[in-house]
Amino acid sequence: MKVYQIDYDLRNRRDYQPLYQRIESYPMWCHPLESTWVIATESSAIQVRDHLKGAMDHDDGILVTRLKGEAAWDNLNPKVGNYLKDLLERQAA
Repeated sequence: MKVYQIDYDLRNRRDYQPLYQRIESYPMWCHPLESTWVIATESSAIQVRDHLKGAMDHDDGILVTRLKGEAAWDNLNPKVGNYLKDLLERQAA
């Protein structure tokens, strides 16, 4: 599976629930920061973006970036940190 980081800006309406439901429909996910999620999927970045855009307004922004290898973080929930470490180690294998 590929691992992606999703960052978004909901600008006007800020209706988070439809977006969260779509993100949580992926087989593996975590929500490490307020506007950041990490998912694992076989989909491409374009497919993820297009799937999530369906739950967003036309003026909202989204960035889907594939994660491979090295990463660093601080002050995340230890459970989230361990989850991210495990996902990225699988990518490196």
